[in-house]
Amino acid sequence: MTGTTARTLPQPDHEVVIIGGGFSGIGAAILLSRAGFDDYLLLEAGDGLGGAWHWNTYPGVAVDIPSFSYQFSFEQVAGWSRVYAPGRELKAYAEHCVDKYDVRRRTRLRTSVTAATFDDEAHLWRLETQGPSSGSGSGTITARYVVGATGVLTQPKLPDIEGLADYTGTVMHTARWDHSVDLTGRRIAIVGTGASAVQAIPHLARTGEHLTVFQRTPIWCLPKPDAPLPGLARTALRAIPGARRVGRLASQTYVEVTFPIAAHFAGLLPVAAVGARIGHAHLRRVVKDPETRDQLTPRYALGCKRPSFSNSYLQTFNRPDVTLETSGIAAVTPTGVRTVDGTEHTADVLILATGFKVFEKGNMPPFTVRGAGGLDLEKWWEENRFQAYQGVSVPGFPNFFSILGPYGYNGSSYFNLIETQSAHIVRALKQARKVGATRVEVTAEANAEYLAGAMSRRKHQVFFQDSCGIANSYYFDDNGDVPFRAATTLETMWAAKTYPLDAYAFTG
Repeated sequence: MTGTTARTLPQPDHEVVIIGGGFSGIGAAILLSRAGFDDYLLLEAGDGLGGAWHWNTYPGVAVDIPSFSYQFSFEQVAGWSRVYAPGRELKAYAEHCVDKYDVRRRTRLRTSVTAATFDDEAHLWRLETQGPSSGSGSGTITARYVVGATGVLTQPKLPDIEGLADYTGTVMHTARWDHSVDLTGRRIAIVGTGASAVQAIPHLARTGEHLTVFQRTPIWCLPKPDAPLPGLARTALRAIPGARRVGRLASQTYVEVTFPIAAHFAGLLPVAAVGARIGHAHLRRVVKDPETRDQLTPRYALGCKRPSFSNSYLQTFNRPDVTLETSGIAAVTPTGVRTVDGTEHTADVLILATGFKVFEKGNMPPFTVRGAGGLDLEKWWEENRFQAYQGVSVPGFPNFFSILGPYGYNGSSYFNLIETQSAHIVRALKQARKVGATRVEVTAEANAEYLAGAMSRRKHQVFFQDSCGIANSYYFDDNGDVPFRAATTLETMWAAKTYPLDAYAFTG
């Protein structure tokens, strides 16, 4: 540790402020507290905790990996109703964790962070906050350390379609579902065929009088190994020693093979090619009309964009009251949608399944971050490309750590990511305590070495095949990079526990 002139630094309001109340923030709070960092405050812009599972309540919303993997390793539950749990159960699991680990008491809801500025003299962050009104929840909060846990798929992305503002029917985004709207017997139009649409469309088709699906790019849809978990199975998971561990191991192996290995090692192992054959066979088996089947067939390699798993999505297009429209949208009219071929599709309700802002400005993170010397994080990434040491830290931004930073997520369960990156953060903060440091900053050399290593593995990833250019995938940023971590889950876990501590400069 290098020293500074002896002086007394001002004490911050909290040692750690965590921004974001989804599972990333909840997990970071729990793991920091278990490591002895109890003076934390969790800030959440919404009126409840759970992140995606608080906001996304559209019909059919469910987890897209087996529930045995979609939970913390230290808090495995046996009460899931299905192999792939519905959204309401994930929301309930979030509430369970918040209460069991005493997170709620140290949480402030309806509080948005609008700016974060590092104070070079005081070695702390000043967070400007905005509450529901000017006199409630607004002001400045100081923290020695900040953990950004705002996620990526959080801000709904509205399409830039002419006439949308003039539509006279009901408009809603899948991520902000309005349950007061009765869809029974209504003519429904849905724009988009991504992961949320795949889950919602079968339910909408059964509810409305007619459903029109506007597809820009077909999605890879594979059969879903889902099934109800009867009471006997749940009892066995609770009662038999080791049963939950066995279930989790099987689930983790399945998840590892279907994304991290398939996506990052496609040049070495043909897992994605096998998955593509399964997807094509599934499509041929369930879609009756050859023309419709052709329209639903992806022309890009499996893995270029987020695939989906469903046992009901493709079958929906066999229904006579469902129309698949692949002509581009020319405009939204007051009473429906007009395509480029001049066809007018009348609709009472227009649903936007158009995803989220990802690499757009103002999303990573969704507030201004100014580090040492006033360095702007968004501008720095724009000039130097997205990067972060093990997805956690960026040089020039001391005492600021991220969950799900660039090159942090490897495609496994988000819970693996949360635990791995929290372990990385805890290790750095423990070292800071040990040496009496008040400023912790990853070195430019360690970050550059990590980025170079990530880039060297691109040649084996599925994302950089020629066909990915037509996938319209949110995986790609403006530089054509896919800031995923090309590593197995075991490698990420090991790296978090063994990275050299001299990758950080500890001062103060």
